[in-house]
Amino acid sequence: MLLKELKNILHVDKVKLHSLESNLYQLSVVIGGIEEYVQTDVGRFLTRHNKLELQALFKGKTVGAMVLCHQSAYDEMIGQPIGTGNVLEVPLGNTSLS
Repeated sequence: MLLKELKNILHVDKVKLHSLESNLYQLSVVIGGIEEYVQTDVGRFLTRHNKLELQALFKGKTVGAMVLCHQSAYDEMIGQPIGTGNVLEVPLGNTSLS
């Protein structure tokens, strides 16, 4: 989904801020049960160093839930298959940003 398309959407079921590394976040949204990563208008994944900048994109929209997601990079170190869904989701408050 392109950022300009997101601006026209009034309701989002779930906003996911993916923590990629220290102070780098990537944005995806869930609408109607389908998760889509948000891309800039030139087709690059939307990332920011400040999660509040991403949260501010939803000011004036209805948001069901807003979560911070972190996926373990160490699964293989503890005998788990790589990338099998070891994802931590932490609810973020102030989804209305009013």
